[in-house]
Amino acid sequence: MPQTISITAIASISPLGNEIETIWENYNTDKTCFEERFLDQKNTLVASLDSDSKQIVDALQQSDIKYKFLDKSVLYAMAASRKAIQNAGWTSNDVFGINIGSSRGATDLFEKHYKDYLETGKAQTLASPTTTLGNISSWVAHDLQSCGPEISHSITCSTALHSLLNGVAWLRAGMADKFLVGGSEAPLTDFTIAQMRALKIYSNSQETYPNRALDFEKKQNTMILGEGASVCCLEIGKKENALAYIEGIGYATEILEHNISISAEATCFQKSMKMALQNTDITEVDAIVMHAPGTIKGDITEYKAIEKVFGESLPLLTTNKWKIGHTFGASGILSLELAVLMMHHNTFIEVPFARAQKQTKPIKKVLVNAVGFGGNAVSVLVSL
Repeated sequence: MPQTISITAIASISPLGNEIETIWENYNTDKTCFEERFLDQKNTLVASLDSDSKQIVDALQQSDIKYKFLDKSVLYAMAASRKAIQNAGWTSNDVFGINIGSSRGATDLFEKHYKDYLETGKAQTLASPTTTLGNISSWVAHDLQSCGPEISHSITCSTALHSLLNGVAWLRAGMADKFLVGGSEAPLTDFTIAQMRALKIYSNSQETYPNRALDFEKKQNTMILGEGASVCCLEIGKKENALAYIEGIGYATEILEHNISISAEATCFQKSMKMALQNTDITEVDAIVMHAPGTIKGDITEYKAIEKVFGESLPLLTTNKWKIGHTFGASGILSLELAVLMMHHNTFIEVPFARAQKQTKPIKKVLVNAVGFGGNAVSVLVSL
C-alpha cells in the first residue's frame, strides 16, 4: 500500500466483555459464551453481552432522554466508539469520519414496532427514524460530537471489514486524516433466529462446543448467533501509538448461483486474499483469523481457498465463532481485535476441538477474513 495506515485503537462490547484485559483473559479459556434463551418459540443457544457490558449499555440508554428510544445495535456502537476514541486520544476537536455498519440494523426495534402496528393499526411516531440503517453512524456522531462525514451500510456479514476498506480509501485519498470504522449487531430476536433456522444453518448441537467452527468433519450446520459491536480508529501515517498497521487489503465478490451460495473453493476468498497479499511473501503470514461461521459449506470452502492460496505454507488457523457465535456485521472487527491481541501477546488462540496446530515462530503478521451472503469477501493483512 502506498501509505501506511495505523490502527491507533480497537474497542468492542461483546460476550467477551468490554475491557481489553478481560477480553484476552476470556480468549485464554476453553469456555464458550453461549447460554439458552427462549427465542423463536423454543430454547435457543445464543451469545449475549456479559453482565458488565449490559450495565454499561443500560446506563448509556438512561443517560439521555433521546437515547431511550434507540435500538441496541445503535447503543452498542455508541458504547464501543466512546472507548475507542478515548483510547486513541481523539477529542471532539478532532475532525474524523465515521463508518459503522450493520447487517441487520435495528431488527429488535423493528420487530417491536411492527408487532405494535399489527395490534393497534398505528405506527408509533419514531418508528421510522429509529429503525433506519443510517441511525448507527448518525447517533455515534451525535454522541461523540464529531463533525466529519458519517456513513452507514450493510454488506451482510463482511460489513465491518468493508467499513475498514472505506476508511482506508478516504485516508489514502487525502479526504480525511482519521476514521472510526466498525460494525454493530443486535440480532438475538425471534424473527432473526427464525430466519436462520429456515436456512437450516442454526445449531442443534448438544455438544460441549455447539458451534463447530473449524471442525471440517462435522455432519450438520452449527452456526449460533452472538451480539455486540466492534470499532477501530484508523489514522494516516505511521503513528507512535499504533497498535498495528494495515499492510494489505483485498476484496472480491462471487458470481452467485443462489442467494447464499459460495463456490466449492471460495473463489471470492482466493481473490481477496491474493489482493491483500500481493506485496507480501506468503511465508511471512503467521496466522489467519477465518470467517468460519460454523456451517458445513462456509467453513470447508474457506479452508479450501486458503489451501489454494498458501499451498504447503499454511499459517496457523483460528476463529472466534466457536466461542462467541456469529455477530454478523460486527464480526470482522472482532476478528481483527483477536488478530491484534495475538500479535501483542505473541500467543496463538486455538480452537479447542480443531486439528492441533503448534506455534513455531512469533506472530507478527495476521490475515483476517470475512464474507457475507452475496459472496462479498474481504481480507485484511495486519502487522506489528
